[in-house]
Amino acid sequence: MSSRPSWPVCLTIAGSDSGGGAGVQADLKTFNALEVHGTSAITCLTAQSPAGVRAVHAVTPDFLRAQLGALFNELPPRAAKTGMLWNVDLIRVVVGWWGEARRPSLVVDPVMIATSGAVLLQPDAVEAIRGQLLPLARIATPNLDEAAHLLGASLTTLDDLRQAARELRRRHGCAFLVKGGHLRSAPDAVDVFWDGRRERLLSAPFIRGVSTHGTGCTYSAAIAAGLAQGHGLESAVVRAKHVITQAIEGSVRIGRHHALRPRPVPAE
Repeated sequence: MSSRPSWPVCLTIAGSDSGGGAGVQADLKTFNALEVHGTSAITCLTAQSPAGVRAVHAVTPDFLRAQLGALFNELPPRAAKTGMLWNVDLIRVVVGWWGEARRPSLVVDPVMIATSGAVLLQPDAVEAIRGQLLPLARIATPNLDEAAHLLGASLTTLDDLRQAARELRRRHGCAFLVKGGHLRSAPDAVDVFWDGRRERLLSAPFIRGVSTHGTGCTYSAAIAAGLAQGHGLESAVVRAKHVITQAIEGSVRIGRHHALRPRPVPAE
């Protein structure tokens, strides 16, 4: 019998970032750092760098479906995550895939707007995220702006985030991690986890002077990796908070920008 280690498979369904800091590239780096084997079904090619997105080229629904078929046939994942889905047709492929058979836990990162301000989800696709995709998720991980957009409300305080997590859970049925990194009125970066039974506030000091391109991708990928390794949902979220905090603290310079450096979670 082989003595080689065995890694679980984890899938990302997301866009490719030509700058390497977000999207599929960030997900795969995170998976590898956390010792899960990353596979990918690419939804879009993007021409981008940390400075911004210049162009988006979406794959066809048939090609996304073909990628999923190839992967589930030979390398079935134990958990999966979505990132940039771009349009209604691609969202419907994911919805159809998760709705037709028993599928692994799905982490939905409802990517709408890049850190640079570029739009990463077509306007008519938001309702498909709300009404079709979120009910299939085990957890969704919107940031402050995405949660506000999903609710159609302004969120300006930590209490707003707590209420948002509850309302989103009530509307869509999955657990929510509402991320407060954009809530500059708070002294720390506080994220709110709510699964319908238990609330947990996850706090870490703001790390100044480091750009945060790709943090949402890295955070949600770390949650998916934890689920693939067999951790419970709350444990996977707590471990992922540690991963993203350390990834920002340990970031490296790349030209005029920064790149996150995800590392393994220390043994408990």
